[in-house]
Amino acid sequence: MKQTVRLFAVALVAGAITLGGYKLFVENTTQEIITQQEEIPSYLLTNLSNFDVTDSSIDFTEAAEKTIHAVVHVKNTTISKQPSSLRDFFRGEPRAMIGSGSGVIISPDGYIITNNHVIDNSTQLEVTLNNNKTYPAKLIGTDPKTDIALIKIEPDGQLPFVPFADSNDVKIGEWVLAVGNPFNLTSTVTAGIVSAKARDLNEFDSNPQSFIQTDAAVNRGNSGGALVNTKGQLIGINTAITSETGSFIGYSFAVPSNTARKVVEDILEFGDVQRGILGIQGGSLNSARAKYYGVNETEGVYVNSIEKGSGAEKGGIKKGDIIKNIDGYKIAKFSDLSGYLGSKRPNDVVDVTVLRNGKERIIPVTLVKIETYEIEDLGLEVRNTNKEQLREYDLSNGVLISNVFSRDMRKYDLEGSIITRLNDRPVKDIEDIKRILARRSYGEAIKLTFVNKQGELNSFIFR
Repeated sequence: MKQTVRLFAVALVAGAITLGGYKLFVENTTQEIITQQEEIPSYLLTNLSNFDVTDSSIDFTEAAEKTIHAVVHVKNTTISKQPSSLRDFFRGEPRAMIGSGSGVIISPDGYIITNNHVIDNSTQLEVTLNNNKTYPAKLIGTDPKTDIALIKIEPDGQLPFVPFADSNDVKIGEWVLAVGNPFNLTSTVTAGIVSAKARDLNEFDSNPQSFIQTDAAVNRGNSGGALVNTKGQLIGINTAITSETGSFIGYSFAVPSNTARKVVEDILEFGDVQRGILGIQGGSLNSARAKYYGVNETEGVYVNSIEKGSGAEKGGIKKGDIIKNIDGYKIAKFSDLSGYLGSKRPNDVVDVTVLRNGKERIIPVTLVKIETYEIEDLGLEVRNTNKEQLREYDLSNGVLISNVFSRDMRKYDLEGSIITRLNDRPVKDIEDIKRILARRSYGEAIKLTFVNKQGELNSFIFR
């Protein structure tokens, strides 16, 4: 009998080791943006254990009641010219694709925030309220960079809405609710805590992000839904998850409410997003980078270079400064800085606290306007140059390549180069870029003439 028990115990241990090894060495984790495709979930009976909320001061009912009627179901119908089958091809019938997500009512007259990826390429938008009333929706504006979109419905009367909170005041460990429509299950509320702030999902993609991270369950269809505090105030728009399977496994990410609110206000007032930049190039510090730069700090943003003509240059920020604080908001990493600046506009003045030669100093900086345009076919982001940048290379015209999004294009080291001609036509600003590309025939090659960072003139042809 004892021998049998021993064998059984050994078998259990071996099985556990095998399973653990599989998890550790075989499975890979990938990051996925929540999409808006509808899915039919499979249901399993589960028992919830080891989770006990006994603090009577925490009450989610008030927040849920305030929020659930102000979160809507967004239906996106896209008519594609590509047939879905040979039968449709011979009939000449277009293909209709239907997706869904969530949205948050932010005003009683029917303005709704959602994610850009929820409404992207939509031919028709439809919004269903919690009372099952359905309305057609109009797209007001989008900002793909922050994945925020604003839509509008014309309701029969005043609508319940979610008020904005200051996302800078959110604390790690704070209880939050995620409200949305996962898997087409309308009006779903889940609870969790804020597990991190200013989270950048990819530090090396040239697109700084600053998400609120929570462990509230978020799944497909939750995109564009509300992340609220226990007072029922909006602190974020649920946008992304990390997952091995495409479904929630423990972490979700939301665009902070301060960023979302600023994007919406810009769309309503200006028609597009007004971005104010500090005018520095740099990165987060850690032990390895501190050793490389010869500094003792492992937190903050190390200033590696200053853009000419920027507010940082005019204010007196210098290469080698370490940004530790901005307007009293602690800067521990680059995403803290980009997240805070995401709620600011051109001509706003911010107080930047820098560490220079072991001493802190406060430098007022006026943010400048940045006008950018993405050349999608090349994976390049360009922006207008200033006189100082042109003078440095003895040029009279050109636009600056500010970011390279395409992995294939990064091998050419184009960031910082100035495009002087596009398809043999002179370029003086991003409007010229737009006009030249608009006249381009389908499949026509793109000829890029530019001056690189070494001052050398080059021409590439991309097909």
